[in-house]
Amino acid sequence: MRSMGIRRWLIRLPLMLLMMGMVVGTALPLLAAADEPTAEAPPINGPAVYVIPIKQTIESGLQSFLERAFQEAEEAEAEQIILVINTYGGRVDSADNIGQLIQNSPIPTVAYVQSNAISAGAYIALNADQIVMQPNSSIGDAAVVDGTGELIDNPKITSMWVSKMRAAAELNDRDPAIAIKMVDPNVELTIAELNNKTLGKGELLTLTSQEALAVGYAEHIAGSVEETIDWLGLGQRTVIEVDLTFAENLATWLTSPLIRTLLLIIGIAGVAIELVVPGFGAPGIIGIAGFGLYFFAHFIAGFAGLESVVLFVVGIGLLIIELFIPSFGILGFLGIGSLVAGVVTAAYDTENAFYSLLIAFGVAAVLVVIFAIIFKKRGIWNRFILSDSLTKEAGYIPATSREDLLDKEGVTLTPLRPSGTVQIGEERIDVVTSGQFIAQNRSVRVIKVEGTRVIVRESV
Repeated sequence: MRSMGIRRWLIRLPLMLLMMGMVVGTALPLLAAADEPTAEAPPINGPAVYVIPIKQTIESGLQSFLERAFQEAEEAEAEQIILVINTYGGRVDSADNIGQLIQNSPIPTVAYVQSNAISAGAYIALNADQIVMQPNSSIGDAAVVDGTGELIDNPKITSMWVSKMRAAAELNDRDPAIAIKMVDPNVELTIAELNNKTLGKGELLTLTSQEALAVGYAEHIAGSVEETIDWLGLGQRTVIEVDLTFAENLATWLTSPLIRTLLLIIGIAGVAIELVVPGFGAPGIIGIAGFGLYFFAHFIAGFAGLESVVLFVVGIGLLIIELFIPSFGILGFLGIGSLVAGVVTAAYDTENAFYSLLIAFGVAAVLVVIFAIIFKKRGIWNRFILSDSLTKEAGYIPATSREDLLDKEGVTLTPLRPSGTVQIGEERIDVVTSGQFIAQNRSVRVIKVEGTRVIVRESV
């Protein structure tokens, strides 16, 4: 029973690994290529203006999109890039990387604040060569906050972000004190250009479009992107709007912390349930699909390479082998390490990915236990346990106890040395003595019965 179960699982193992590799490995380049946008050729009457939206939470997926958009603009030798900003902020590290991307671009960049350039959005705007704001829009309020929106009271983090904002403001000769007040509520500031408006401790600075224009944090106010293009003197240029592709939109959603953790839960639980409940069906397919979406999203976002997929598939394979080939935990530890390395290296933020993986393992373990209890009669452990019962219902006839022979007398038909045969009534019975020798044709009496074992002694 055990060897047959192992052979079946070892035969199934290559199929599972092959399917997983095909879904999360081979398909990634094909999906990316199928959805890869083609850059439009520069118009024959001169360079183009590239319009790139920043209208979402600032995170790693947006950074990947902007890198692709800036590369397209450079390849097309665009004359101008206009960033259309409408965001309430996001991750500081992603904003910093986007700021570096803008600074290093050889193409002049204008930040058009369509409605809000708050927090990290303000930092991105300050890195542009010029800022144009829509009427009634705002820029500022760039303090560092946690996931709940609470101000992070950490002097080191605040000092780092203050220096970043100050440097961004100084790029285009903007007053650094204003940028500092957007970040640090503990400083006081009086702005002469705004009728000596004073902000005390505990306040953060946010500028309206008119205030930004007055203090030099905006070069112009325009009602639309088209007006901004006309103000730049580029009205005759071809305008190319770069949008997120379907794959990039999907990847942005799938790489969000909640969805990312959910995909890992589905993947771990699905594969584990498939291992403990025989029959390669829905759980295994759903689990592989969960892992496939996880790696697909991180691949499209530009974080994962095929090496991450290989590490993950190898990890799953080692854990499966550990179930059937005892290695004193060596294969198990190597499998866990490889699996964790695959998931973590595929993510932009390795620390957050590690925490997501821990949460996923915990939740998946609970789901697997519940599933195993519900389907306990089909568990993999039943392949290693003899479950057949030798019962009458199963066709087996148990031997009958001969307690009815107790104290009856008979005659030995054969010598008892110490076993032999006696005649008791009309029956020939196989008996044993307590160790004595009894000759043939002697009278004996049954002194004890143990199931089918009949013990006799010579009669006196």
